Amino acid sequence: MSLKDSKLYSIAANKCPNCHEGNFFAYNNPYNLAHTTQMNQRCKVCNEDFRREPGFYFGAMYVSYALTVGVGIALYLFMRVYLGFSVTHYFLSFILSLVVLLPVYYRTARIIWIHLFVRYGKSLQMKN
Repeated sequence: MSLKDSKLYSIAANKCPNCHEGNFFAYNNPYNLAHTTQMNQRCKVCNEDFRREPGFYFGAMYVSYALTVGVGIALYLFMRVYLGFSVTHYFLSFILSLVVLLPVYYRTARIIWIHLFVRYGKSLQMKN
């Protein structure tokens, strides 16, 4: 099993959940704010439909929440326990990290959400 076969590669590299080759978002840079939310309609390689149904990506809010909580706990442990900063410094840092990482949370949550429902190579196996 190569690195390209893993879901983690596909999520981190903004790739299609089915073929792990085509791009999920139209632009790879999440900080291109004019195009942060612009997804491709379909995969250019395997033709997987990324626009599943109306409301499909509402579930990505739960994934985004989990990512935010995870980063918040990690930041708290690092700042409060390891570095010894005050709670005020932690809250200010956490709010700053929320603002800075918002485009990353948005995109990562959507990619993780669709990966929960699409298996790798599903459509490719049917074509053979």
